[in-house]
Amino acid sequence: MSETAAATKNEGRYVPRLRAGYRDVIVGQMIERYGYKNPNAVPRLRKIVVNMGVGEANQNIKLLDAAAEQLAAITGQKPIIRRARKSIANFKIREGMPIGCTTTLRGDRMYDFFDRLVSITLPRVRDFRGVPTKSFDGRGNYTMGLKDQLVFLEINYTKVDKARGMNITIVTTARTDEEARNLLTLLGLPFRRD
Repeated sequence: MSETAAATKNEGRYVPRLRAGYRDVIVGQMIERYGYKNPNAVPRLRKIVVNMGVGEANQNIKLLDAAAEQLAAITGQKPIIRRARKSIANFKIREGMPIGCTTTLRGDRMYDFFDRLVSITLPRVRDFRGVPTKSFDGRGNYTMGLKDQLVFLEINYTKVDKARGMNITIVTTARTDEEARNLLTLLGLPFRRD
């Protein structure tokens, strides 16, 4: 992959750097390693889901608006408000109450977000030693959590009222966790050495 170019031009169309690297380099490496007969059988990223739960939104709805605004700045896409599916008395949540926001990224936005996550955001995490290898779900999907939204450069530090965590789920077309782990490693996700 080209380190200097943020994106390549392909017949006048913007192609993210990571997508071009996947197409030009990673597909060949995966075919060589696993012996796929068809390049279309090589696992690829399907979507990335970024979810931010705001449990305190049942007392103050403005917290949810601030979280949605921050998630929109991070992902570059307007999030949707998630509502409670059922009532939980211990948490003072009734069915239908807004409790979080989520965004699903696909295509070029997905590759841009993943590239920013791997090359800029994760190195900014304090005491970062890599992401855990045990967060696969058995079907080739990977979920990781961040404790603080301030590691993203898009967030203005002065406008943050409270540190909120988020879940990032990377959905791949891989059939096994081993294929997905190799794909994500080739894409640049730094796994912890256990």
